[in-house]
Amino acid sequence: MKLALFDLDNTLITGDSDFEWAQFLIEKKALDRELHEARNLEFYEQYKAGTLNIHEFLDFQLKPLSRHSRSQLEKWRCEFIEKKIKPLIAPGAVKLIENHMLDDDLCIIVTATNSFVTAPIAQMLGIKNLIATNPEERNGEFTGKVTGTPSFREGKIDRLEDWLDQHNLTWLSFLQSWFYSDSLNDLPLLSKVTHPVAVDPDPTLKKHAEEKGWPVISLR
Repeated sequence: MKLALFDLDNTLITGDSDFEWAQFLIEKKALDRELHEARNLEFYEQYKAGTLNIHEFLDFQLKPLSRHSRSQLEKWRCEFIEKKIKPLIAPGAVKLIENHMLDDDLCIIVTATNSFVTAPIAQMLGIKNLIATNPEERNGEFTGKVTGTPSFREGKIDRLEDWLDQHNLTWLSFLQSWFYSDSLNDLPLLSKVTHPVAVDPDPTLKKHAEEKGWPVISLR
């Protein structure tokens, strides 16, 4: 058995779904532009620099989910996926996924972005297994808090190992494993697999990949 892991943002899609979701809510006037746009940009720059405090970010990112009904959020999400995400699917992403599926590899998207935003994106890409940061729910509505370990940096390894354990699998179940990512934040998981691949990487990851002899590819 072989394992194929995919980061989502700026890897399979040519943008960041977390950032785009906040911008979309600003456009819908669900968030105040003056209060939220600069902060959204600030967090995005911190992420790219590898200095993001994930708990501060999640407090910012998940609170809006608690201010609106689930039904309203789902209506907005449908529009968001159609208008903002579909145009961002990287040209080479579908073919890459199909190649792994043709080999009967176990395919999983592992992303720091919350599952409410990313579940329909994974479905659109044809990947049924998703490990994402989970927003807390109560009676079907979001509380604005996170539940469990955020799927970020070393947390991606923890969450993946929990997922494998739930499916009676371990790292030893796989003869080979791949992880495709663009981000320096994914160096912990990239260093764990047998085939780390840098996809349209940021400068730090590109330098690291070149030093380690990892493949550097583009899906754009």
